[in-house]
Amino acid sequence: MRFVIIGAGRVGLRTARVLREEGHGVTLVERDRDRAERARVDGFDVVEGDGSREEVLEDAGVDAADALGALTSDLNANFAACMIAKHHGCRTVIRIDEDYREEIYQKYADEVDEIVYPERLGAIGAKNALLGGSIRAIADIAQHLQVVLFTIGEGSPMRGYSISEVALPAQARILAFGKRDEPMGIPLPDDSLEAGDRIAVLADFSVLDDVRQLLVGDETATASVPGGD
Repeated sequence: MRFVIIGAGRVGLRTARVLREEGHGVTLVERDRDRAERARVDGFDVVEGDGSREEVLEDAGVDAADALGALTSDLNANFAACMIAKHHGCRTVIRIDEDYREEIYQKYADEVDEIVYPERLGAIGAKNALLGGSIRAIADIAQHLQVVLFTIGEGSPMRGYSISEVALPAQARILAFGKRDEPMGIPLPDDSLEAGDRIAVLADFSVLDDVRQLLVGDETATASVPGGD
């Protein structure tokens, strides 16, 4: 596949490297000369210019691209690039940055295909390291919603119970279930919970600690589930 990445900074260049390692074609658009030169030294095709301008995106091959990632720290430039790419039939991904707010999601959600917030993804990684092996944050859906993967341990209060018997708080729901060493799938009411099984739960931050206590118990009692920051 072919991709156009707007921005050769920290986020854009790392994304381009991952795509290249997977065998995809990547063209970077960068208006800062030093960043553009660093990307060229790294072996990338680079178009110098403002990625929010249609003629620059055309020079980068937006007509032939499968998708465009607008990954600069300038939200307005990112949005303009995505709108131009949409006109050319591209899948679009927009980066939002310090102004992470629910209203930004609502404003742009219908205009682009995906919205990413790298700083928040980095925070998820930090939370996973702090929480330990039985709890793993997968994604922050909104300011107060998170998808968390819980692993049932020997001391889980729900060990031996079925999915239908798991009484989660009202602000939480089970999204997926997987037996030990098996793929995750749709949870069935009669699925029994045994050590090593995994449950993906969508929950409000306010009830994550209650969900953890119910599914994992006291084995990670020293690790609290962080809130929205």
